[in-house]
Parts: sequence; structure tokens; C-alpha cells
Amino acid sequence: MNKRRQTLSGAKRIVVKVGSALLANGDQGLALSKIDDYCLQINHLKAQGFEVVLVSSGAIAAGCQRLGWTQRPQALHQLQAAAAVGQMGLARAYESALESMNRTTAMIVLTHDDLADRKRYLNARATLQQLLSLGVLPIINENDTVATDEIRFGDNDTLAALVANLLSADLLLILTDVDGLMDADPRRKPDARRLSMVQAADVGLDKIATAGAGNLGRGGMLSKVRASRLAARSGANTVIASGGEPNILTRVLEGEDLGTLLVAELTPMTARKRWIADQLRAKGDLRLDDGAALALKEQGVSLLAVGIAGVEGQFDRGEMVRMLDQRGVLVAQGLANYSSQDIMKIIGVKTDAFADHLEYVGEPEVVHRDNLVLM
Repeated sequence: MNKRRQTLSGAKRIVVKVGSALLANGDQGLALSKIDDYCLQINHLKAQGFEVVLVSSGAIAAGCQRLGWTQRPQALHQLQAAAAVGQMGLARAYESALESMNRTTAMIVLTHDDLADRKRYLNARATLQQLLSLGVLPIINENDTVATDEIRFGDNDTLAALVANLLSADLLLILTDVDGLMDADPRRKPDARRLSMVQAADVGLDKIATAGAGNLGRGGMLSKVRASRLAARSGANTVIASGGEPNILTRVLEGEDLGTLLVAELTPMTARKRWIADQLRAKGDLRLDDGAALALKEQGVSLLAVGIAGVEGQFDRGEMVRMLDQRGVLVAQGLANYSSQDIMKIIGVKTDAFADHLEYVGEPEVVHRDNLVLM
């Protein structure tokens, strides 16, 4: 058994992401034949015992076609209108394709707030797990109809990675319109070669991944590489492959050398810490002195007030904060045991002296290590 096949051999729960470039059929709307083909492949996988969740782009692209727009608009209200119009067609296309296979589907739309709020995060996970246990195919998209610039995931690659974390998936399979990650930009270097198998944590990948996207898309290869690192936090491997290859899903899972396999080296986090790590919007920042930054990185300790040099932003007890070193580099993020106002009163103060500065004394740590994730 080759190394690639061995790496993928244990995958049972899979998140498949299909990009807009694959589903948009020019000015004809959705490419229904492609949707039918992907559904046929997914149905085959489910019949083999795989659990599959589909993250599908295409709502805005479909809406743009229905509204007669040839390019993706920039204005938020126009994007929301296109999403509202296109979501209906996208859901109908998948339901029609799967109905002929006697396969039930469910459409779920998410915003970042759904995964940033702990209760809603757990509710989303419970719902998805229940759907999988019932043999239903969950189809997920970002809720572009109501999302604002402040709460958007930014692209469905990120959303797919967060769903992989949410469900502790084994594999994130990102289908796109290219063969995989190349060792150079093929637009500038025609003889660029596809990378077969790399480590997701390799920072050198950022230099060769392009950030460009098509007229109807929002992501690029760089967003896919970064998504692989998000997925790696829960131990999920990622494959970036061409959605135009025949029977691509089955062939990838059989270990065929298609696309690029980005291997997760990280030890899977606990569910709670994975949720903390996945939060893209912190309420404020804590500036650490050099000693505290080093202790967090090397010893995995809790953050004490004596190691805090400054507070930025306003937040309440229990909200997400980032911890930055003196150069502004992100060290960790976690849940604060005190509000920003109270932390200002105890900056540099030893724990046993909290009572001299606060009207109450809570936890000895500003951020406990159980609620803290190194970044």
C-alpha cells in the first residue's frame, strides 16, 4: 500500500466542498449535469458506508444568472439579493438529483455567528450528527442572504474546514477547477508541476499558492491551503483536486494520485479547544510581556494578570480574546475570565493582590489553559 493510500485508508467521515467555478455554467445558470454527477458519486460513497457532508457554493452564481448579472457584484446588498434568488435554485437542483436515488437531503445555511456562539455551535453539531445518523446528505452553504462583512466566513473553503472541525471529519475534499496545488503559478510558468503530497503546516506553500478567484467566486488556492490548516486542527487531512475529473471522489478515496493531499501533522484537539481555535473574530486583545508570551508557547500555562502589559478593545467575561506578544504576533486566543474593564485594573498585579483592585475576586487566571489555544 503506497503512502498516499495508507494516509487516506481510514477516512470514513468526509466533507466535500464544491466551488462556484465548477457549478456555474456561464450565463446559463447552474451546471445541472455536474450537480447530477456529484450527487451520483456521493450516493455511491454513502452506499459504501461513508458519511458525507457537502459544502456547496453556487447560490450567488445562480442568483447572478437569474438576475442577468454577468459578474459577481461588490455591493453587499446586491450579493445578498443574488444569494436569496440563487439559493432556491441550488437547493432544488440537489434535491431533484438525489430524489431520483431515493436519497434525502437537507439544506443548512450558516453564518460565522452560528459557530462563534458556543450554544449554537453545539446545536449545529448535534443537528448534523443526527442527519448523518439518519442517512441524510446535509448540504451546507454560507448564509449570504443575511451575512454582513463583519460576520462572513470569507469563502466556502473556510466554511468547509470549520465544518470538518465541527464534525471531527477524517477528510476535507475540496473540488476546484484546477488539478491541485502546483509548485509554481501555472499562468506564469507553463511547466509547473502538481504537488502530490505535502504537509498542511508547511508555510512555504503560501508562496506558491495564488490568491486569485474567478468572476463568480470568492476564494483562491491560498484560501484552500489555509483551509487545510484549519481542518488539520481536528486531525483532518485535505485533498485539493479537480472536480472535472471523472469519478473524482471514489478515485481519491481509493488512493489514486489525483490532486494534492495536504497531510495533517497536528494532534487532534479536544472539541472545546477546537471551537476556540476556530473563532475568527475576537472581542479584544491582550498584550503580553515577553515572559508571559514565552511561558504560554513553551509551557502551555494559563495566562496570569502579572504577565499582561496592555488591553485593547472592550469585552465581557467569557468572551473570546487574542493574546499578542510585544511585536503584535498572535500567540494564543481563549476565553477571558474577566472583562476588559476589570483586566485594566489588574494589569501586572499578582493574583493574591486582586482584592485590592477589584470589588470581587474570581478565578486566579485571566485566561485558564483549558480555555486557551496556542495559535
